Amino acid sequence: MKSLTLSFLAGLMFVAMSLAAQGGNTFTGEIMDSACAKMGSHDAMMKSHPNMKTEKDCTLGCVKAGSQYVLYDASTKTVYELSDQKKPEPFAGQKVTVTGKLDKASNTITETAIKRAP
Repeated sequence: MKSLTLSFLAGLMFVAMSLAAQGGNTFTGEIMDSACAKMGSHDAMMKSHPNMKTEKDCTLGCVKAGSQYVLYDASTKTVYELSDQKKPEPFAGQKVTVTGKLDKASNTITETAIKRAP
C-alpha cells in the first residue's frame, strides 16, 4: 500500500511539472506598438496625431503603419517582442498578463496566452 501511494504521488508530481513547463513564465505590462514602446509612452504620437485619442487608437494606428505589437513593462522599462502578431490585437493599449516562453537572446516571448490584467 505504501509503495502504491508513493507511485501515485510521483505520478502526480510528474503531471504537475509537465503542465507547469508547458505554461511558461508570466509577464505583465501593456500591449503597445514597438514605436511608442521605445519612447515608453504614447504621448508624443498622440500629440502629433489628433485622431489617436486613446492608447488603443494609438497602438492600432501605429501597427497599421508598420510597427509591431510588443509587451511593454513600465516598471522595468522593458520591451518584449511578441512572436504572434494576431493574438495581441484585441488587447491593444490594455494592461495584460502574457504567459509564454522567453527567448532571452532575442527578448521575444512565444506566447501561449494573453489575458487582461486584474
